[in-house]
Amino acid sequence: MTSYAAPSRTVGRLKRPFGNLYYEVSGSGPALIFAHGLGGNHLSWWQQVAHFAPHYTCVTFAHRGFAPSDPVADGVDPADYPGDLAALIDHLGFADVRLVAQSMGGWTMLEYALAHPERVKALVLSSTSGTLDRRGSDPSGGATYDAWFAAAEATIAAGLARGIHPAMGERAAERFPALHLLYRSIDEMAGALDKEKLRAGLRRTATRTVAELKTFRVPTLLIAGSEDTVFPPFLASAIATGLPCGEAETIEEAGHSPYFEQAARFNTLVDAFLARQR
Repeated sequence: MTSYAAPSRTVGRLKRPFGNLYYEVSGSGPALIFAHGLGGNHLSWWQQVAHFAPHYTCVTFAHRGFAPSDPVADGVDPADYPGDLAALIDHLGFADVRLVAQSMGGWTMLEYALAHPERVKALVLSSTSGTLDRRGSDPSGGATYDAWFAAAEATIAAGLARGIHPAMGERAAERFPALHLLYRSIDEMAGALDKEKLRAGLRRTATRTVAELKTFRVPTLLIAGSEDTVFPPFLASAIATGLPCGEAETIEEAGHSPYFEQAARFNTLVDAFLARQR
């Protein structure tokens, strides 16, 4: 009987104009990089790193302004995210990469992939359309989006009054209270970061149209949670249909964080998608 050996793991800090960008590298194999959402940091991907590190070199990082990366004195501009990712990829010496983004991380990953399509073997957008305009991506012309948005805002407000984090939702909070507690704890690690200002920056920079991506040939998988109240789940298939190499999957009974609340299902979908790109 052989003894188990855990995948290798190293921690680093990359000097950037704002300060230090914190990152971790685990495992070995093709490069697989994860970008967290507004309520997360590098720790958000604990269930993905444990799953993928035996076969991929997994890289997680904390976006600028999110601890343990350094704070940004004047607040964070999401337009700076792709440059941080590009610097990290160059620093680690990867010739090509596979990218997985959750929510806010879509701004980072989609913009990097658009700027460097020749280096991106696969792109996964979880609960996000990145810098694409959400309402403008609605095939109904915005009617379906507007109805969804009104209902979602009411659900979020009711949940917040009962201590439920919008990125998890009521079903996940009830079924997986430990995960809900962990998610909230990771979210609070951001400390004094002005997330409302950052949200405004995300809205300001989400102006692209699907038509702009008609020549974007990076294989792209959009994953949505059927009960998401932060990202409209119906947009995943709508956007995928408009991409040359787009696919979409919906995880039932999941909210805004399927990677966190239904990790086994999420990992299986990503595994299969990555295998198809080899």
